[in-house]
Amino acid sequence: MDRRQPCVYILASGRNGTLYVGVTSDLIKRIWQHRTEAVGGFTSRYHVHDLVWYELHETMESAIVKEKQLKEWKRSWKLRLIEGENPDWLDLYPTLL
Repeated sequence: MDRRQPCVYILASGRNGTLYVGVTSDLIKRIWQHRTEAVGGFTSRYHVHDLVWYELHETMESAIVKEKQLKEWKRSWKLRLIEGENPDWLDLYPTLL
Protein backbone atom coordinates (compact mmCIF):
# COMPACT_ATOMS: atom_id res chain seq x y z
CA MET A 1 0.00 0.00 0.00
CA ASP A 2 1.27 3.47 -0.88
CA ARG A 3 2.07 5.30 2.35
CA ARG A 4 0.54 8.55 1.07
CA GLN A 5 -2.99 7.48 0.17
CA PRO A 6 -6.12 9.28 1.42
CA CYS A 7 -8.07 6.94 3.66
CA VAL A 8 -10.99 6.89 6.07
CA TYR A 9 -10.82 4.39 8.92
CA ILE A 10 -12.61 3.03 11.98
CA LEU A 11 -10.84 2.06 15.19
CA ALA A 12 -12.41 0.05 18.00
CA SER A 13 -11.53 -0.67 21.61
CA GLY A 14 -12.64 -4.26 21.01
CA ARG A 15 -15.53 -6.20 19.50
CA ASN A 16 -18.64 -4.02 19.76
CA GLY A 17 -16.59 -1.57 21.84
CA THR A 18 -16.00 2.15 21.55
CA LEU A 19 -15.62 3.32 17.95
CA TYR A 20 -13.61 6.15 16.40
CA VAL A 21 -13.88 7.36 12.81
CA GLY A 22 -10.92 9.22 11.31
CA VAL A 23 -9.30 10.32 8.07
CA THR A 24 -5.63 10.48 7.08
CA SER A 25 -3.25 10.59 4.14
CA ASP A 26 -0.82 8.13 5.83
CA LEU A 27 -2.73 5.25 7.42
CA ILE A 28 0.26 3.34 8.80
CA LYS A 29 1.70 6.40 10.53
CA ARG A 30 -1.68 7.56 11.88
CA ILE A 31 -2.65 4.17 13.30
CA TRP A 32 0.81 3.89 14.91
CA GLN A 33 0.14 7.29 16.56
CA HIS A 34 -3.18 6.00 17.92
CA ARG A 35 -1.69 2.71 19.12
CA THR A 36 1.23 4.31 20.94
CA GLU A 37 -0.97 7.12 22.27
CA ALA A 38 1.57 9.55 20.84
CA VAL A 39 -1.23 12.09 20.44
CA GLY A 40 -3.61 12.68 23.31
CA GLY A 41 -7.35 12.78 22.83
CA PHE A 42 -10.31 10.47 22.46
CA THR A 43 -8.48 7.35 21.31
CA SER A 44 -5.85 7.51 24.04
CA ARG A 45 -8.41 8.38 26.73
CA TYR A 46 -10.64 5.40 25.81
CA HIS A 47 -7.88 3.04 24.55
CA VAL A 48 -9.34 2.76 21.06
CA HIS A 49 -6.47 1.21 19.09
CA ASP A 50 -7.67 -1.63 16.84
CA LEU A 51 -8.02 -0.84 13.13
CA VAL A 52 -11.20 -2.73 12.23
CA TRP A 53 -12.15 -1.08 8.90
CA TYR A 54 -10.63 1.26 6.33
CA GLU A 55 -11.36 2.52 2.85
CA LEU A 56 -8.86 4.01 0.41
CA HIS A 57 -9.79 7.10 -1.61
CA GLU A 58 -8.47 8.80 -4.72
CA THR A 59 -8.52 12.25 -3.12
CA MET A 60 -8.40 13.67 0.38
CA GLU A 61 -11.62 15.54 -0.38
CA SER A 62 -13.55 12.32 -1.04
CA ALA A 63 -12.08 10.72 2.10
CA ILE A 64 -13.20 13.70 4.20
CA VAL A 65 -16.71 13.53 2.71
CA LYS A 66 -16.90 9.81 3.63
CA GLU A 67 -15.57 10.48 7.14
CA LYS A 68 -18.26 13.11 7.72
CA GLN A 69 -20.94 10.70 6.44
CA LEU A 70 -19.74 7.91 8.73
CA LYS A 71 -19.71 10.22 11.75
CA GLU A 72 -23.40 10.91 11.09
CA TRP A 73 -24.28 7.20 10.81
CA LYS A 74 -26.08 5.32 13.56
CA ARG A 75 -23.87 2.99 15.56
CA SER A 76 -25.72 -0.06 14.23
CA TRP A 77 -24.86 0.96 10.64
CA LYS A 78 -21.17 1.24 11.54
CA LEU A 79 -21.26 -2.19 13.20
CA ARG A 80 -22.80 -3.71 10.04
CA LEU A 81 -20.15 -2.00 7.90
CA ILE A 82 -17.34 -3.44 10.05
CA GLU A 83 -18.84 -6.92 10.28
CA GLY A 84 -19.55 -7.01 6.54
CA GLU A 85 -15.81 -6.82 5.80
CA ASN A 86 -14.24 -7.92 9.09
CA PRO A 87 -16.70 -10.30 10.83
CA ASP A 88 -14.13 -11.38 13.43
CA TRP A 89 -13.15 -7.81 14.32
CA LEU A 90 -9.51 -8.57 13.63
CA ASP A 91 -6.99 -5.76 14.08
CA LEU A 92 -6.05 -4.98 10.48
CA TYR A 93 -2.97 -2.91 11.34
CA PRO A 94 -0.52 -5.85 11.04
CA THR A 95 -1.78 -6.49 7.49
CA LEU A 96 -0.61 -3.00 6.47
CA LEU A 97 3.02 -3.59 7.48
